[in-house]
Amino acid sequence: MNYYIGADLGTSSLKLLLTDEKGGIIASVTKEYPVAYPHPGWSEQSPEDWWDALQSGIRELTKKADKSRIRAIGVAGQMHGLVILDQEDKVIRPAILWNDGRTAGETQYLNEQIGKKTLSDYTANIAFAGFTAPKILWLYNQERENFDAISKLMLPKDFINYRLTGVHATDYSDASGMLLLDVKRKCWSKEMLDICHIKESQMPKLFESYQSIGTLLPKVASELGLPEDTVVCAGAGDNAGAAIGTGTVGKGKCNISLGTSGTVFISSDRFGVDQHNALHSFCHADGGYHLMGCILSAASCNKWFCDEVLQTKEYEKEQQAIKEEHLGNNTLFFLPYLMGERSPHNDTAASGTFVGLRPDTDRSQMLLAVLEGVAFAIRDNIEVAKRLGISITVSTVCGGGAKSPLWMTILANVLNLTLQLPKTEEGPGFGAARLAMVARGDVSSLADCIQTEIKQEITPDPALAKRYEERYQQFVKIYPALKQVYAQLQGGNENDI
Repeated sequence: MNYYIGADLGTSSLKLLLTDEKGGIIASVTKEYPVAYPHPGWSEQSPEDWWDALQSGIRELTKKADKSRIRAIGVAGQMHGLVILDQEDKVIRPAILWNDGRTAGETQYLNEQIGKKTLSDYTANIAFAGFTAPKILWLYNQERENFDAISKLMLPKDFINYRLTGVHATDYSDASGMLLLDVKRKCWSKEMLDICHIKESQMPKLFESYQSIGTLLPKVASELGLPEDTVVCAGAGDNAGAAIGTGTVGKGKCNISLGTSGTVFISSDRFGVDQHNALHSFCHADGGYHLMGCILSAASCNKWFCDEVLQTKEYEKEQQAIKEEHLGNNTLFFLPYLMGERSPHNDTAASGTFVGLRPDTDRSQMLLAVLEGVAFAIRDNIEVAKRLGISITVSTVCGGGAKSPLWMTILANVLNLTLQLPKTEEGPGFGAARLAMVARGDVSSLADCIQTEIKQEITPDPALAKRYEERYQQFVKIYPALKQVYAQLQGGNENDI
């Protein structure tokens, strides 16, 4: 029996899976690491923490396995983060993460001075504060000494792959979120590199997600106790990896992820762009393309409210107080913009907001509003897809939020879609293991190893879906009413957004 390692390099932890050639999960390990918030709206991490977590995690993952049978490693990772190395391959500064909001000025410059149409022509996307290109410009403007020291520029999971193989590489799905890739032509945009004052020699080599970038460095193989011919594949951005893990490949399939952030991922066999750029147009890990909407705070909203407000870790117990008759009848709204918002609003000034608080509002109503608010924000992105003529009736769901039956009931009825829960819950890591299997050549294509088994379907109830339709139509009026207020609270004006 051959084995494959799949890794999900998340924001709060690294999740490792050991899978067999039939897709069975043999073992799993999770290693946590901290996130630093040095200033309001900033979000940073030490890349060395990721590497330490990977090394200790692989040793623990494989301690009972026949290591000689491990054939390949695949990593799916948090997107958009900026990792920079100097000429001696040392990390210059902490990585600036996907949910960091410091680049409002650079994002505005790109969208207004360079122009949204020009950006879309170059990259198929416009600038969002979380993307990598605005981070590079921020370094150029604010930390010139660090900028001038850059020898290699990479994304989070590519740092792991570089340490494993010594190869400076990335894949098309992850590169799509940098605002530096010509997504349609699958090459670096020379115009965008010039705008960001960087050279192509500083950029990683591009691969399809399922291609091998090399094998383990001898020293690394020895330290991890793995064969030197262990293949490392290019891997994928976490959302594309999750899509592979849930079988969301080919034309017209949808996957919703409820992790720290929330995403709507719609796969396609051909290139396409939302003319308003409310959805991202990215390359997919299957070699095709996809449209994606991303809300910056999803399951993290539930974690914040329970941990920080209610001061409890008993998430399931808190949800037990919410009864069926409460669904669709809540009088409280929550806008889940704890880190600003990306799709479809592209507003770094937006913030988490409760609307409708009364003297008799209790904790269960507030928690319900949080769960509903995330579902409504997900629907905002589904509505954009509908306006593009994309018909979605069924979607798989993965991520920590998918483990809540209550939340799944809310989401199915807010979206009025049938939701499918895959038997294997480990989306990005499982997808990365599948990509590794293809990279090793043990299967001829992804189609040969993607057979997603569904353990449960949640179908909407017509009466509840109707109540949530009325609630959603109220929800969509709140953000436009508060947009100018958000900007003023941040110290700007509505034209800053």
